[in-house]
Amino acid sequence: MLGHPTGRLLLARDAYAVDLDAVIEAAAKSGTMIEINANPHRLDLDATHCRRARALGVMIVVNPDAHSTGGLDDLDFGIGVARRAGLGPGDVFNTAPLSKIVRALEERKKGRK
Repeated sequence: MLGHPTGRLLLARDAYAVDLDAVIEAAAKSGTMIEINANPHRLDLDATHCRRARALGVMIVVNPDAHSTGGLDDLDFGIGVARRAGLGPGDVFNTAPLSKIVRALEERKKGRK
């Protein structure tokens, strides 16, 4: 999974100077998931790039970037980004049942997608 895909901090630090479309294309080719960082200071990946990722078959993960249990509430912000992008539960890896997530991660660990 690629976390912090742009590295931005809203109102504090601009995104990295990367070709995010090329990163998304590489993720699609390699079977790499990309994170929506739900921290309200990041909201990193935006809805536009989430739509692009979905169009290329990239699985998205919504991550609260929680550094304490209170940070878990930030998931709502990431879910909002996913909804604005038109993503459904089938587009977001961590909406699957735990058994399916564990199985998929085990398969990835063995080198299968």
